[in-house]
Amino acid sequence: MTDIFTAAIIRTPRLRLEPFAPIHAPSLNAINNEPQVMEFLSDGVTETMEKTNAVVARVRERWHRLGYSWWAILDITTDTVIGAACAQNVANQVGAEIEIGWRLTKSATGRGYATEAGKAAASFAFDAIGVDHVVAVAAPKNVASHKVMQRVGMTYRGIETHYNEPCTTYVLHKSDHAT
Repeated sequence: MTDIFTAAIIRTPRLRLEPFAPIHAPSLNAINNEPQVMEFLSDGVTETMEKTNAVVARVRERWHRLGYSWWAILDITTDTVIGAACAQNVANQVGAEIEIGWRLTKSATGRGYATEAGKAAASFAFDAIGVDHVVAVAAPKNVASHKVMQRVGMTYRGIETHYNEPCTTYVLHKSDHAT
């Protein structure tokens, strides 16, 4: 019998997305300590290793309970963690729309990895979760993330409040999704 942590591994031409596991924690912590990564996620506040371990545990619980959450993004040529991607309920609110998201280490930006991971997360949401649309949200000043949303094929929906903040919100319907 296949468990969720094996079944939810996604392979793309250049990436492997693996549900968060304790082995990913040191790399995820390093990424979450890059100020440019955290600028729009926590006002630049970095993360302790204890917090990263707690996040990994919480994410694994969500995988068990919901069948979706966060993946570590690995570059298949180096087998190293270069970021994270998700399919989760917006703001982790039960019943909220499914949000896809991503973050990459600075050294991995500008290569199309976020777009590749975003498309993979959307496919997972449509095929495995069974939703008819997904959203992505970002700080209004996070133009780089807005551009990824557009490259994923998403359409601007407006400024909405999520995570108790105004967010630029994009939507992608299953019928408009090209893998």
